[in-house]
Amino acid sequence: MTEGTAALQGRVALVAGATRGAGRGIALELAAAGATVYATGRSTTGRPSEYGRAETIEQTAELAAGLSGRVVPVVVDHLVPVQVEALCARIDAEQGRLDVVVNDIFGGDPLTEWFRPVWEHSLDDGLHLLRLAIDTHIVTAGYAFPLLVREPGGLVVEITDGTAEYNAENYRLTVYYDLAKVAPIRLARSWAHELREHGGTAVAVTPGWLRSEAMLDHFGVTEETWRDALTTVPHFAISETPRFVGRGIAALAADPDRARWTGRSTSSGELAQVYDVDDLDGSRPDAWRYVVEVQDAGKPADTTGYR
Repeated sequence: MTEGTAALQGRVALVAGATRGAGRGIALELAAAGATVYATGRSTTGRPSEYGRAETIEQTAELAAGLSGRVVPVVVDHLVPVQVEALCARIDAEQGRLDVVVNDIFGGDPLTEWFRPVWEHSLDDGLHLLRLAIDTHIVTAGYAFPLLVREPGGLVVEITDGTAEYNAENYRLTVYYDLAKVAPIRLARSWAHELREHGGTAVAVTPGWLRSEAMLDHFGVTEETWRDALTTVPHFAISETPRFVGRGIAALAADPDRARWTGRSTSSGELAQVYDVDDLDGSRPDAWRYVVEVQDAGKPADTTGYR
């Protein structure tokens, strides 16, 4: 999916949690495919969220300049039902339809005490993390789905970290993070059940090792110099830009046979193979297969055959 295509022309999407990372990449690629995208986040100019990052939801919209569609930035806290209700009422008033809902809200990384057992982890931080990861998605669904099911063919995408298969076999570093990343997979199955009679599709999608703004900062590199991090983190070689998962989701949204995915868990790598899309550099990383077969298997970093 590239700038100038119009496979989603006339479609309306809501990307909840699009200030940065995967959400930003997804919003931009849906717009690149021609959609009108309502992109939400808490961080606005001069007022960052508790996440404490510099990115704003307005910047996401600015990055969409020149694309086939457009990004409409809306400041929303999805833990506040009245704000989500107002957002959906606005979409209805301005567009009269909603075709795609992407639930990408999290923002719980700063609250996570990695590798700590539950009795050592802050209870307040852990419970707030779960509210950010689960409650926000349910609140969004409660207000957005009545508009989504007005016409058959709606698509819901739950963004998570790890496929259903991987998360079923692996403990994700702390109980709170573990629950936070399993829950969207189950929610996608629940939404698939509830939307089926309305002609809707729900899918859980995980990016691979994401070169998000925060991850690049953590390793002290930029998108242009990201390979410099490989000297200390060799497996980062399999990483991908946030636009990669966005391209897969845009292709999924444009697929007239997308209902075949409903209730499933998939990845940016699998979507890329199915829909023949590449990352910005022309590569096609298959991160979760690499994680299982190379990284977790204790083998030296080597992306041959994986990107």
